[in-house]
Amino acid sequence: MSSPSDPVPVTPECPRCSAPVARLASDAVVEPRGATHACPEHGATRALRRAPEVSYDGFARHLLATADAFPTLLPWPLSPGWRVTDFASVGGADAPTAATLTSVAGSSQLDGPVDLTVVVEEPGTGLGARCAGLGHTDPWRGLGAHAPLVRVRVGRSSVPLWPVSTAALDGDLDRSVVAGEAGGRWLWLVVRPASAILLLRDDWILRDVSGVGPPLVELPFGGPGPRW
Repeated sequence: MSSPSDPVPVTPECPRCSAPVARLASDAVVEPRGATHACPEHGATRALRRAPEVSYDGFARHLLATADAFPTLLPWPLSPGWRVTDFASVGGADAPTAATLTSVAGSSQLDGPVDLTVVVEEPGTGLGARCAGLGHTDPWRGLGAHAPLVRVRVGRSSVPLWPVSTAALDGDLDRSVVAGEAGGRWLWLVVRPASAILLLRDDWILRDVSGVGPPLVELPFGGPGPRW
């Protein structure tokens, strides 16, 4: 991977909402441990840094900032006509990474334009729930009580994912949400439109692209990102 150009300043925000966050004093004693900023609504947290530009250089900077053994997952290989439209991380620059996000967009014959957002996060972070439109931080406790809706490949593992309902919270049925556990962390997939969840198959692959190297140069970037 080539060296990224000088970074563009970003405004850190809360991973659970879009509010800007203020840095905590270096000697502050806070919970949860590792928190570096404070949200006016949700209190102490690690800062979310969303990409100011969706480009190869911006993605290279994202991967360098999260290079502390935390995965950044993308559908792999990316289907023809699809592109990366967004990426973000929680922590990474001044604290251990707590979450990563990637979004891709393309189209399918049945659904037309499709957006997919992938979030990997430590429990309690709340970024996946924010993208899903939920009012809490982690998937419902009933997750795993029934057969999974789908399984995806992450590395050598087959990861079961269960549906997470958003209807009771906001009545918005424009998306499907599935979640499960991968490597001790929550894995969320948010798909728009809701019917596009049928694109996920048991041989569908998510790859940690932090170590892919030169093939990332071929990734297409840009276009409008999803709502979250």
